[in-house]
Amino acid sequence: MLNKKWPIVALIMALGLLVLAACTAEPQVVTVIETRINEVVVTVEGTNTEIVVTEIVEVTAVPTEAPMKSKDLIICMAQEPETLYPYGGSMLAMTAVLHSVYENLLTTRSYDYQAQGIEKVASLSDGDAVINVVEVNAGDIVLDNTDSPVELADGVTVVNADGDEVAFDGTPIMMEQMVVQITLKPMFWSDGEAVTADDSVYAFELAGDPDTPTSKFAIDRTASYVALDDLTLEWTGVPGFRDSTYFTNVWSPLPRHQLGSFTAAELLEAQESSRMPMGSGPFMITEWVAGDHISMVKNPYYYRSSEGLPHLDSVTYKFIPDTNALIAQLLAGSCDIGTQDGMDVGQSPFLIQAEDSGLLVPYFQTGTVFEHIDFGILPIDGRTVWFDDVKVRQAMTMCTDRQSMVDNILYGRSEVIHTYIPSVHPLYPEGLTEWPFDVDAANSLLDEAGFVDTDADGIRNHPTTGENFVVTLGTTSGNEMRQQLTQIFKANMESCGIEITLEYFPAGEWFGDGPDGPLFGRKFDLGEFAWLTGVSPSCNLYITDEIPGPPEEFTAGWGGANESGWSNAEFDGFCKAALGSLPGTDEYVMNHEEAQRVWSREVPVIPLFLRLKVAAARPEVKNFGVDPTENSELWNMFEIDLDN
Repeated sequence: MLNKKWPIVALIMALGLLVLAACTAEPQVVTVIETRINEVVVTVEGTNTEIVVTEIVEVTAVPTEAPMKSKDLIICMAQEPETLYPYGGSMLAMTAVLHSVYENLLTTRSYDYQAQGIEKVASLSDGDAVINVVEVNAGDIVLDNTDSPVELADGVTVVNADGDEVAFDGTPIMMEQMVVQITLKPMFWSDGEAVTADDSVYAFELAGDPDTPTSKFAIDRTASYVALDDLTLEWTGVPGFRDSTYFTNVWSPLPRHQLGSFTAAELLEAQESSRMPMGSGPFMITEWVAGDHISMVKNPYYYRSSEGLPHLDSVTYKFIPDTNALIAQLLAGSCDIGTQDGMDVGQSPFLIQAEDSGLLVPYFQTGTVFEHIDFGILPIDGRTVWFDDVKVRQAMTMCTDRQSMVDNILYGRSEVIHTYIPSVHPLYPEGLTEWPFDVDAANSLLDEAGFVDTDADGIRNHPTTGENFVVTLGTTSGNEMRQQLTQIFKANMESCGIEITLEYFPAGEWFGDGPDGPLFGRKFDLGEFAWLTGVSPSCNLYITDEIPGPPEEFTAGWGGANESGWSNAEFDGFCKAALGSLPGTDEYVMNHEEAQRVWSREVPVIPLFLRLKVAAARPEVKNFGVDPTENSELWNMFEIDLDN
């Protein structure tokens, strides 16, 4: 018997006609007993008479919408996070996953800061950040004149509120102290509990715990961090600390109600913090299969759910260490996004071809990592000094075909750089010296500096020692990009009468601390590697105080970053003034720009090019992109979507 229910209009029409033909003078009421394929059996009320309806007027059923297809995004990554505890690691893979679990408080897109999980970026001009003048006395924690937090005692030198250096002798000193207020947006944990300012204080307490393996730089320069109400936080710096990124001094909340019973040491391993963390972000973890994937579903308590966010129903992070396998799964539709940790510029030709065929959308974005060749201006091991004359450094920069490196290694997708920030940075100055590729001008400048070929063997000679200009360029082994660029550099230098010997080191050896490491032990002629820049220009990498060397001679000891040994008082003055000023002020802008003008003229290193961030996605993925200064391309998981 078929349980098909006919539309009520058709039944009424058919039954009405038959009843009129079969009834007596009195109206008869009929009711449907059952339905069959081609008949309906009815009885006349008050009688035993059955009527068989053999013809039914068929009507077209009203179409109904098909149920919405679930939006399930699959992200393929090369690396698997070691942990998801924010204080337990620093892998880019961990950051990529945590963008789904926790709401970002701040983002750093396009060389600037943006509020996301906070109401606004605090600023001095708006009044939610202030600089007070306070009295300090013996025993108070202050920042001394070397920017180190210390307990104020007799003989400690500090900078007072007037900007003068003063040695403490027991007399109270007036010093500047920064105070910043930041308000969280009303958010919820994935268990429905409200996120509070106290959860941020809890995160601050964990960050400061000795058992938590994170930098204590900001912690040590914090006088207090307190909740003023359910959502408002107040950070107070130690007197004397003028923090150029004061508005970032807010700690991402962690759920005290869930984790508060654990010690800081226990949280490094606890499932609740490292494997299945409770978050405030758009998704929550349902499963982590080690070595394979992490599965998530939409967080029902996400604070922006009334806006229809997130767009996705679920997210799966798959771990595919082999780049070829990752791309194959992208093409097959088994992955929707391939992240930058699983791709590099070597896949560019294939990705471009896939883009032309409409199969994938590749993303090539210059990032914040720049490659450079450093001059060993002040070697420490008694080797010949070749690069103390600025004309030699300028000539070798002009002899380097950096555009050829970009075109041949990075497929023309990056840019030659001329300072330690890219040209799109808002603090890139006018009047910067941009050395062109000019072999004739380079050779003329070397002649002028006295480096000429005195024995007609095709190699220039040192003007003092008479040695052939033969120097070694060192870099890391096993890096195809660096092997290519060093080969190009070697060929370039031949056209300027300089012979380059290439030497490749394991990364652990090349970057080893001094005095043993060749690079930071200042035992090299030329050294190639990469530095990371960011929202704030990293002029501090090149100040005199950062030259590594024996602690009794050099301020930074063997931990310094300025391994070239370059020292320039004018640059130091501009850089330190920039670092000691606040963003948005004329002083901050002017000093950063002037520092770059000096640096580009003096070329302590040859800036080469920006590395590329490379990622790819299927064409149906929406709202996905790669930003130069937001390290993870998955920062906006709440708005990534699939076009079904």
